Amino acid sequence: MNKERDYIQDIAEIRSMMEKSSKFLSLSGWAGIMAGIYALTGAYIAYRFFDFYPDEISYSTPALTNVVSLALIILVVALLTAIFFSWRNANINGENIWNATSRRLLTQMAVPLFTGGILILILISKGLIGLIAPFTLLFYGLALYNAGNTTIFEVRLMGFVQIALGLFSSVFLEYSLIFWAVGFGLVHIIYGIYMHFRYER
Repeated sequence: MNKERDYIQDIAEIRSMMEKSSKFLSLSGWAGIMAGIYALTGAYIAYRFFDFYPDEISYSTPALTNVVSLALIILVVALLTAIFFSWRNANINGENIWNATSRRLLTQMAVPLFTGGILILILISKGLIGLIAPFTLLFYGLALYNAGNTTIFEVRLMGFVQIALGLFSSVFLEYSLIFWAVGFGLVHIIYGIYMHFRYER
């Protein structure tokens, strides 16, 4: 009986080692929560102070430069926050955050994110501002779906949610800013809370 328990324990340890070597497990719930708060704050500022509320594909606003700058600030701050919390989690677990798995994760996310970023710039240059919110949701969702190959299943599930919100946003353009706020704000907060209580406590 003791030998059988030892075998089971050995198999569990081997499985855990294989999972750690093939999946990026240093994701932080707090990073998701903070990213959601940043997104909700940004959506409020864009609507309240820059009058940004696209209701059709061709949309123009004199404050577009301010909106784009705000979006870039939110992106950079969210990325820095995610890097910090992932680095902290990796240190707690005695792992190196920059390894083959994390590089593979970044590669899988880079193609849809880079493609989406270029497309957004093209849309801005053509004055098709109403499509920015749906397309950011769609390409971000595709990036998360790809990342699901290298990290936990919940990331892939969140990718499906973002893709669905992007498609709905494409149909109901007059509510695109709300869909964007739900996707990048509320969904991230819910995901972050779940991650924190599921994996970090």
